[in-house]
Amino acid sequence: MEHTYPYAWIIPFVPLPVTMLVGLGLLFAPTATKNLRRMWAFTSVSLLSIVMVFSADISIQQIKGGSIYQYLWSWTINNDFSLEFGYLIDSLTSIMPILITTVGIMVLIYSDNYMSHDQGYLRFFAYMSFFNASMLGLVTSSNLIQIYIFWELVGMCSYLLIGFWFTRPIAANACQKAFVTNRVGDFGLLLGILGLYWITGSFEFRDLFEIFNSLIHNNAINSFFAILCASLLFLGAVAKSAQFPLHVWLPDAMEGPTPISALIHAATMVAAGIFLVARLFPLFITLPYIMNLISLIGVITVLLGATLALAQRDIKKSLAYSTMSQLGYIMLALGIGSYRAALFHLITHAYSKALLFLGSGSIIHSMEPVVGYSPEKSQNMVLMGGLTKYVPITKTTFLFGTLSLCGIPPLACFWSKDEILNDSWLYSPIFAIIAYSTAGLTAFYMFRVYLLTFDGRLRVHFQNFNGTKSSSFYSISIWGKEESNLNNRNWFLSAIKNDERVSFFSKKTYKIGDNVRNIMSPFNIHFDNEIVFTYPHESDSTMLLPMFILVLFTSFVGFIGIPLDQGVMNFDILSKWVTPSINLLHKNANYSVDWYEFVINSNFSVSIALFGILIASFLYRPVYSSVQSLDLINSFEKKGPKRIFLDRIINVIYNWSYNRGYIDAFYTLFLTRNIRRLAELTHSFDRRLIDGITNGVGVASFFVGEGIKYVGGGRISSYLFVYLFYVSIFLVIFYYFIL
Repeated sequence: MEHTYPYAWIIPFVPLPVTMLVGLGLLFAPTATKNLRRMWAFTSVSLLSIVMVFSADISIQQIKGGSIYQYLWSWTINNDFSLEFGYLIDSLTSIMPILITTVGIMVLIYSDNYMSHDQGYLRFFAYMSFFNASMLGLVTSSNLIQIYIFWELVGMCSYLLIGFWFTRPIAANACQKAFVTNRVGDFGLLLGILGLYWITGSFEFRDLFEIFNSLIHNNAINSFFAILCASLLFLGAVAKSAQFPLHVWLPDAMEGPTPISALIHAATMVAAGIFLVARLFPLFITLPYIMNLISLIGVITVLLGATLALAQRDIKKSLAYSTMSQLGYIMLALGIGSYRAALFHLITHAYSKALLFLGSGSIIHSMEPVVGYSPEKSQNMVLMGGLTKYVPITKTTFLFGTLSLCGIPPLACFWSKDEILNDSWLYSPIFAIIAYSTAGLTAFYMFRVYLLTFDGRLRVHFQNFNGTKSSSFYSISIWGKEESNLNNRNWFLSAIKNDERVSFFSKKTYKIGDNVRNIMSPFNIHFDNEIVFTYPHESDSTMLLPMFILVLFTSFVGFIGIPLDQGVMNFDILSKWVTPSINLLHKNANYSVDWYEFVINSNFSVSIALFGILIASFLYRPVYSSVQSLDLINSFEKKGPKRIFLDRIINVIYNWSYNRGYIDAFYTLFLTRNIRRLAELTHSFDRRLIDGITNGVGVASFFVGEGIKYVGGGRISSYLFVYLFYVSIFLVIFYYFIL
């Protein structure tokens, strides 16, 4: 037993003082607390740094071969039932706190500048500290009940942070959507926990795995009920990690501040679902049906997330669907039994995606002076372009994150994604084809984001320091045939403001060469009376420093997973680090690789990624003048049977992606509206029938009483006679008709 293990219980409690003191300060001494607000940011970073150092020490001990350590104390004891709380230190626990704290520290430093002008600055840091504490408590939990408690706390913090700007109706609706969607998964998780307790009689992981595996091995349990309980547990992970079909909350969650998006997508909210599946991996692997379900949901999510990211205009929503797709890769790896590759990709993706989201925040921060404070405009890639000369450092860091996510060596995501692709080919060629194809789509849409944002020229009017103006819009897409028609101007401004989409239920079909081109991408419109602002500007050093550090992580963290076995020297740190905590898999923990096969397979995956980059560069290459723009469009507009067929394909793909696969529309039509109708029907039944009977009895009693008081003569004998008469009638009816 290592000397630091007994003190690991402090990990989730260290960030809590900031939340408590800020909350009490805002309640009892708001002026003094606000005057010292920068001190709270420094305190938040310092406390989380302490947790990071402590977690790093635990991880080093685990890599050196430290044993599993668990400490429990009783909370409730009643006859045969006992509930214990505690903490568990194993290989999985040693990974997650480092991931949470390193990303969390970067986000907190970044947020100090990003949120400096926001009135909710202190509230933001209080929520962030509580968010980190809840996630740290979740990953160190020793049993399912404790996980469920912190699971709900993580959900509560995400609700508060997604709706941080709650005065905006869009943000308020987004946090409600995230809350309701996650209720579905959380209810399933609770049922699964109770079902497993009914089967095994324990919530503790070690006892639960051993008893459950023994029952399965001896065929002493109903297989259908065991699969049902495991499926309900997995449902919780599906909702939390935004897997199909409970992924609909994730893009709307981008209404929160950008640092929150970075934290949610890298190390907290969505990572919780992956962590749950990894923690319960020894249980799931005994049920082949559940493993097939996990891999199937994963591969569907991989492809769906990539296709939905193809045509998004909001830079953060494009990255959100990218997260959804990459989490699908991780879930696919877990479903096919590739535990090592899944956790490896969780690590590499976390740093790459944190870098991309912080980069998008820097871009949004720079665009606000250009378009005015408007999330609909400052996050809209249609209004960007040409930012290279204004934000060169942000562009460089964003390029590193983009290349990593595309799987370009030697950056981090290349090593983990390539391992998942190879393992998926050994498991199922169909799954592998989908995974490899999605790798190409990932490269395409990520470089689409990069090119739309940084290359070309700025596509809004801007004013330089000597007061001269520069024109704006030019074509950067094959989606549309644009015309210099000012009649389209009002519609376009309205569409940008209201984020309008082509209606799924429209009876009119648009051809790609006509209406849809004018509606979807009128990039050649010249706005003579557009509001003029100053140039975009680079972010301050406190925002750039975390991005630079994340570039280092993105560049080098992938090397921890390279299996460099040289005789007795074993440099494969990851294989030692991410072995399942409960060794019930009967597999060799050592990971080996055929380097010749690895190079061949990696060449194939990298070639697919480069092909996607090439297609994106061809379709979204910068065009620097309106004449070049019109020449490009005319080259695409040569009609013919092949061109008409291509138009239809592009139209279908674009509408599918831009309208989110019509899944939100389906939920609205068949779930939301029907639930509202059912609620209205239930309300009407309760108000008219149930309340009507109750109110009718009261009214009838009132009128009967009013009538009787006028016929009473004051004789007690008459009252007794009437009373006995009605009692006799009641007894006769009761005897003949009821008995």
